[in-house]
Amino acid sequence: MTKQAIKNGVKYKLKKLINFFLKGLLVCLPILLTYYVVSSVVLSVDKIIPINIPGIGFIVVIVGVTLIGWVGSSIISKPLFNLIDDFLSSLPFIKIIYTSVKDLMEAFVGEKKKFSKPVIVEFTEGVYKPGFITQDDLFEINLPGLVGVYFPHSYAFSGNLFFIDKAKIKAYDGNPTDFMKFIVSGGVTEIGN
Repeated sequence: MTKQAIKNGVKYKLKKLINFFLKGLLVCLPILLTYYVVSSVVLSVDKIIPINIPGIGFIVVIVGVTLIGWVGSSIISKPLFNLIDDFLSSLPFIKIIYTSVKDLMEAFVGEKKKFSKPVIVEFTEGVYKPGFITQDDLFEINLPGLVGVYFPHSYAFSGNLFFIDKAKIKAYDGNPTDFMKFIVSGGVTEIGN
């Protein structure tokens, strides 16, 4: 082996290691950040409440978030939340983050669920990929006749959006949640379980 071949081999392996590290961060950071935020809030609430019962902060946080959800859903508070929403949606830079997170959350748990139309797309003869229609018509971006299909990655919280000819799409007539679990598990989870 030449020096250049060894050097290229080392570079390739180093790039692979860095790629694995970054993928590991993608998996770990959301979990760790969520744990950090929740535990910080629970510990803060535990310090404020004079009752010396471990975990009372957890109960208070769960009840508090549920109450905020209830108040956020009521007719009385809708104008206030709409005002806050409009304000955050108009701030430069903040708008990008806020609206992206809001849209993503609404896609999964909001009233406008976006992952409710599971489909199977034939990419090449005999090769199919499962996904979800997120946009029924792309006329607004000059792609009439195409639809937006999101393909979640297996074992990850990411995916790709493709614009696909409607003729290449077959609707899946099953439970969208089971279909998503099937995709994310890499096909390991049985549909309907």
